[in-house]
Amino acid sequence: MFRSRTGLAAGALLLAASLGLTACGGDDGGAEEGADAKALTLWHYEGPTSAMGIAWNKAIEIFKEKHPGVEVKFEEKGFEQIQQNAQMILNSDSAPDIMEYNKGNATAGLLSKQGLLTDLSEQATQRGWDSKLSSSLQTTAKYDEDGIMGAGKFFGVPNYGEYVMVYYNKDLFTKHKVEVPTTLDEFTAAMDTFVKAGVTPLSVGGAEYPAQQIFYELALSKGDRAFVDDYQLYKNKVDFKGPQLSYGAQTFADWVKAGYISKDSAGIKAEDMGVAFTQGKFPILISGSWWYGRFATDIKNFEWGTFLFPGNNLHPGSSGNLWVVPEKSKAKALAYDFIDITMSPEIQALLGNSGGVPVAADVAQITDPKNKELIENFNKISTNDGLAFYPDWPAPGYYDVLVAGVQGLINGSKTPDAFLDEIAGPYNENLADLGK
Repeated sequence: MFRSRTGLAAGALLLAASLGLTACGGDDGGAEEGADAKALTLWHYEGPTSAMGIAWNKAIEIFKEKHPGVEVKFEEKGFEQIQQNAQMILNSDSAPDIMEYNKGNATAGLLSKQGLLTDLSEQATQRGWDSKLSSSLQTTAKYDEDGIMGAGKFFGVPNYGEYVMVYYNKDLFTKHKVEVPTTLDEFTAAMDTFVKAGVTPLSVGGAEYPAQQIFYELALSKGDRAFVDDYQLYKNKVDFKGPQLSYGAQTFADWVKAGYISKDSAGIKAEDMGVAFTQGKFPILISGSWWYGRFATDIKNFEWGTFLFPGNNLHPGSSGNLWVVPEKSKAKALAYDFIDITMSPEIQALLGNSGGVPVAADVAQITDPKNKELIENFNKISTNDGLAFYPDWPAPGYYDVLVAGVQGLINGSKTPDAFLDEIAGPYNENLADLGK
């Protein structure tokens, strides 16, 4: 999904020791693919009540029905556990047979470059996964020899999509006579109305990914596909003092000064941001579609809705996280079969009806009007080439750079100019490492 971390915790060795699981094989591959295996080890980090968790639990049931006698050793891992320790684990005999992993140059791309992931290109063609994924969704599934997304071989398969949108509390909008904005100027005026009433408009998590995605939305309001390709795919050099990133940084800082974003939010994590919104403490939250199913379940005391970030043609978003098959998997054929099930019409429809964004569902099979709207908005963005990926993707470790930088904008310790200098350094260092 959105989430991206780097670093290696001191407890990694203990974690690796605790992950000494049996990895086993498949039923339709050769001996090297674990043809005689009787178990499949599967890791993911989605909660059981999330749309993905619901759909994938059902996929496990179907897998067991289709593979009698094969044990599924499912373990739900924390996002941090997988993200921080993936390189070490996948380079050991403790690697799972299949796992969820974050997409992008700094994550799946880096692992593919290091030879830790299985090339899925042949399977993608044979099983028709490639025909179910639009070209924009395939961007995050394919990586070249340098680990740069968008071209090369399939090293992962997404079965859902995601994008950043605006969630809003309809009751608070009605109370303060605020209309749903359709332009950035109208959005600013709406937030001014709340501030004048003593209400902080935005629920923000500055200690994790959400704040940097607001900065990126603002930059994208001045950007186009060429800017995204330069920033994300290294097509041309990026001017960090150019109109897009300068506008994003300055406007974000202006939003803090105007009271749209609380300075206290620099220390707020994404979970606390989301909980505050579900409790009705803020009228607006800007974040991803991964919250949708949870809000549908948890919000009981007010009406809520969504709209796309006003005025933007480009939005943070992409395919969802990838199913990857570690190169050291001993059950590759079984892993391919599981991926196949997650791409099936039944699981795709379940994803959509649970509040997720399936990549290959028949929209007619989605029964809830709000869920259908969620999917239709994603399809509109995707078909119009409006997915701009995420700001932390271009370089390993860039997530932490952006978190620290945006926190500085929130608490006032950094000027927009200093922030841009701070995030330009690691980006350009990565380009130099790649020989760009």
